[in-house]
Amino acid sequence: MSQRELVVLGTASQVPTRHRNHNGYLLRWDGEGLLFDPGEGTQRQMLHAGVSATQLTRLCVTHFHGDHSLGLAGVIQRINLDRVPHPVDAYYPATGQVFFDRLRHATAFHETAELRPRPIEEPGPLTAPGAAFELSAVRLSHPVDSFGYRLAEPDSTRLIPARLRELGIAGPAVGRLQRDGAVELDGRTVTLAEVSEPRPGQRFAFVMDTRLCEGVAELADGTDLLVIEATFLESEAHLAEEHGHLTAAQAARAAAEAGVRTLVLTHFSQRYPDLSGHLAEARKHFDGELVIAQDLARVAVPPRR
Repeated sequence: MSQRELVVLGTASQVPTRHRNHNGYLLRWDGEGLLFDPGEGTQRQMLHAGVSATQLTRLCVTHFHGDHSLGLAGVIQRINLDRVPHPVDAYYPATGQVFFDRLRHATAFHETAELRPRPIEEPGPLTAPGAAFELSAVRLSHPVDSFGYRLAEPDSTRLIPARLRELGIAGPAVGRLQRDGAVELDGRTVTLAEVSEPRPGQRFAFVMDTRLCEGVAELADGTDLLVIEATFLESEAHLAEEHGHLTAAQAARAAAEAGVRTLVLTHFSQRYPDLSGHLAEARKHFDGELVIAQDLARVAVPPRR
């Protein structure tokens, strides 16, 4: 199983259907589990998907509409019921603090785990410098405060084995080269740049309820995997604009312009029992890997460039 993958727990927008649960998306990233927008029924979908509460390290809520947050109560209580041994950070718009508090303490339960609220006041980085990845929030355009999330792994370099062999660098010298950036060999200095190449960090972005805005482009820019709402088709573009949503065509165009590698469309209105229209509409604008999300599907983060 991929160490970096998206587990889709739900794909419905405002109203769940017989085939689509409310929103819920787990990003497995090495040893972390980031749960985005847990809507109603997320705890049960986790069971179906084979996801345990102990896998969760971060909860990320874009905004406080019910289809994106009503599952918080159950998920938080499950984290405590299962006595998750590590701290779990919870990110959400600070203007929704009252809703977070209500959901967190919706009923009586024993608090056994450490849940660390991280209300978002302004866009920007959410993780500390030096972390394995940078998680950041970007403001979106919706009737209530809404933030998208972007995960970026730092760029690095990788050694080229053929160049090391060619220059006769082996054993402890390799470690010194990586540590110091250069090594002396047979009277000459070999630098790290001579025997390495750039290793771009991987990028992931999560874009939910929003109209087209600068934030969409900022989040999507150069991502390996973009999860983005496509609530409507172009024939209902007026409804999308009125209610603060995207069409499949808008989402696909934004992804194409941003150089996205794998595009996952989700958050479908109940008016569309058949999603072939979303696929056809998006394919007109995006020629990369395109996924129409289905409940309980798994989407691997594509291999490094």
